[in-house]
Amino acid sequence: MSDKPAEATVQAWARLMKAQHRALGSVEGALKAAGLPPLAWYDVLLETERAGKDGLRPFELERAMLLAQYNLSRLVDRIEAAGYVERRPCVDDGRGHLIAITDAGRTIRRRMWPVYARAIEAAVGQRLSGKQAATLGELLGHLIDEPS
Repeated sequence: MSDKPAEATVQAWARLMKAQHRALGSVEGALKAAGLPPLAWYDVLLETERAGKDGLRPFELERAMLLAQYNLSRLVDRIEAAGYVERRPCVDDGRGHLIAITDAGRTIRRRMWPVYARAIEAAVGQRLSGKQAATLGELLGHLIDEPS
């Protein structure tokens, strides 16, 4: 294995990073224009909603999130201050806590989704055919999935 990647690999990497930056910027802009919280909030709200009434531990939330969060604790603090999630004591671990979505959190997440969905459609769906999107998804899966 060479230390220097092939030119096609470097080009693929650069395009992947640019596409991600452009798509996320588009989504963030659409949410902001609609007066809604940022995309990272949506991610937290979606995962806490999926967890059900019991919520989930912070490490479980971080593992489940679509977006990387290096400062999850502060992010959750801001979302909690807005009334969208709440921290509850963890009965299995007296020092730990669970993060659960509130009714207000469910409401704002549902308000965010149509804006987010339109931004996804604009960033990907209007630029690629269904077949191209499926191929892209499959190719990106090779980068995400653990090697066998």
